[in-house]
Amino acid sequence: MAKAPTSWAWVPTLYFAEGLPYVLVVTVSAIMFKQLGISNADVALYTSWLYLPWVIKPFWSPFVDLVRTKRWWLLITQLILGAGLAGVALTLNTTSFFRWSLAIMWLLAFSSATHDISIDGFYMLGLDEGEQSLFVGIRNTAYRIAMIAGQGGLLILVGLFEKIFGSTVRAWSLGFMIAGGIMILLWLYHSYILPRPASDCAARVSGSNIMKEFGMTFVSYFKKPHIISALLFILLFRFPEAQIGKIASLFLIDSIKEGGLELTTAQVGFAQGTLGVIGLLLGGILGGITLSKYGLKKCIWYMVAAISVPDLVYVYLCWMPTHNMALISTCVFIEQMGYGFGFTAYTLFLMYFSRGEHQTSHYAISTGIMALGMMLPGMISGKLQELMGYRTFFIWIIACCAVTCVVSALIKYEPDFGKKQ
Repeated sequence: MAKAPTSWAWVPTLYFAEGLPYVLVVTVSAIMFKQLGISNADVALYTSWLYLPWVIKPFWSPFVDLVRTKRWWLLITQLILGAGLAGVALTLNTTSFFRWSLAIMWLLAFSSATHDISIDGFYMLGLDEGEQSLFVGIRNTAYRIAMIAGQGGLLILVGLFEKIFGSTVRAWSLGFMIAGGIMILLWLYHSYILPRPASDCAARVSGSNIMKEFGMTFVSYFKKPHIISALLFILLFRFPEAQIGKIASLFLIDSIKEGGLELTTAQVGFAQGTLGVIGLLLGGILGGITLSKYGLKKCIWYMVAAISVPDLVYVYLCWMPTHNMALISTCVFIEQMGYGFGFTAYTLFLMYFSRGEHQTSHYAISTGIMALGMMLPGMISGKLQELMGYRTFFIWIIACCAVTCVVSALIKYEPDFGKKQ
């Protein structure tokens, strides 16, 4: 009974610390670079490359087991993340800010991916099985709160700084400095509060054995039944979303002359970073409830529709532009809620396909492939948008939803998988 308050003291803050740098590197950086004058093609290309550490993190995850403790890894990466975010703030006033800030973003991306590995490992070591089940919802909620704080709260704060100081560069510099300060405070707090589980120790095996075992695990993954259809599904189910995810925020920010809606930083933070994330969270909750009641087979096509059809809101907004924030926010909320609902089927299939002897490692490989499926389409999305214009681009996104339908029809799974017995 005495252990529960201790777990409540560190699990939510640990997953908040996991979510904040991820959303700043993957999502907020694109908005910042756009506002600092970088083209859509370059923003989409270079910020999509930042997914790479999450793509390849299964390859270096064995070293987190082999070298030092999970507690050491998560604390050292939190310190690096705090310093790195402050470093981004300091580069924004330089003439070569894009090059230097991107270099630091790469460091942040690798540190954040390593941070994820160590946190998930520490979670399983620091809690018993009953507490692990209890805190699944809590940790996911804390992660989403971090997304709202980074994608919503920070953008609203940057918008306020823009009004106060009259400088976009200074506003973003202060915003990232504050984010870095938050990570440093979390590092200090976790240095004090985190438990020291006896099981949290470096693996007592040689590096060669670790890599041999990992190699066998990797080979066994690609020998699974129906691997081709599964890989196509993991890579392409989010093919439309991988493109729209990079361009939607740029569309909201871009000038009316360029076909955008010309929202302020604070308005983007409210519409996409606050209401949008709330819609994502609500959709995920409803999707989980629906899947547990009916199973994957009965729900898959409803979820395909949910992740595809709401993309039409961007076709509407670019063909019928408006300054009505209530309408814009509602459209963003609907699209994100549909994405959250449909995405639950995707994550459930990843769990299904990863079942077996090496479930944890196979799931890590699946999430790496998942990140690759977001990275590659995102890289070309900016160039496509510049060639097509926003109107044609969003129609292209609707056409890409056919890819989601095709790969969903190919996958094989047990009819009642996911249904609560």
